[in-house]
Amino acid sequence: MSNVTLIPVTISENPDKRLDKALARDVPVEANLSRSRLARLIAEGAVRRGGVAVTDQKARVKAGEVYEITVAASEEIDAQPEHIPLDVIFEDATLIVVNKPAGMVVHPAPGSPSGTLVNALLHHCADSLSGIGGAKRPGIVHRIDKDTSGLLVVAKSDAAHHGLAKQFEKHTVSRHYRAIAYGMPDAADPRLRGLPGVDFEAANILRVNANLARHKTDRQKQAVVKNTGRHATTRARVVEGYGTPPVVSLLDCWLETGRTHQIRVHMAHVGHALIGDPVYGGRRKLAKSALPDAAIAAIGNFPRQALHAATLGFVHPVTGRQMAFEAELPTDFAELIAALGG
Repeated sequence: MSNVTLIPVTISENPDKRLDKALARDVPVEANLSRSRLARLIAEGAVRRGGVAVTDQKARVKAGEVYEITVAASEEIDAQPEHIPLDVIFEDATLIVVNKPAGMVVHPAPGSPSGTLVNALLHHCADSLSGIGGAKRPGIVHRIDKDTSGLLVVAKSDAAHHGLAKQFEKHTVSRHYRAIAYGMPDAADPRLRGLPGVDFEAANILRVNANLARHKTDRQKQAVVKNTGRHATTRARVVEGYGTPPVVSLLDCWLETGRTHQIRVHMAHVGHALIGDPVYGGRRKLAKSALPDAAIAAIGNFPRQALHAATLGFVHPVTGRQMAFEAELPTDFAELIAALGG
């Protein structure tokens, strides 16, 4: 394996005047390059335009320019099989659908080299996972956050991997999430009507069409941006509201696209952050008159973002059959709803 990786970056519209800032905005999220790291790479001559090194981090840039960044390839983590119980929803010779518990990382990384879903799959599936993802993420076609529970499909053959990846790329995979959020989205709310990229469809369905990109100062977060970033669309329907007036709601959210943290960022953007979300939600004070004391305590003590990948639908990449799966709410999620009075 080569000891360097070449990362092409195309400068999108309305870039910052400085090279380091422009690259920090447009470099792929997967590259995990901070602005300070990019500044060092520029100084080292590892950033080129047209084959010529650019060593001034303050160099002017223009939209449409293509830069090539040379970085040392990250070490592949050789994941080992681990006997970790799996909640298998479906399995055949070419793919497996699992219900991931909250708290489990999908694939190994320097901060979590073991105890991941990949480690469990390697034990369960032996040598039958697709090798496309490499040693770090064999068979993984998509993922959900560590503290989000719910359904994932994993490829056991390269043919299945290619077929599923194409469906995710074309946004034809159906994914519905259950979420518990602060407040209750309502078409009658003039505040929501005035937000760019936010509208309501029939049956009071909230539609958020807002591009996402890495946060300018916190590289572990995503943020809503204008004119740049990646297209992202989320829809949400209120299943039930809790409180008088409703101060918390159970939502059915579904994705047209599948960006990192998409539901969490979009719901926070419209003022309805998910309960328990440590990154985008924070802890809100709720009027004691709106909910029983037990409900307010349950909200304050909920240890993770209240998000569950409840349904998953796709065309089987080998048989052509339409597949549809549903995962029951995990215990902590169900207990929170019960505390709220649902």
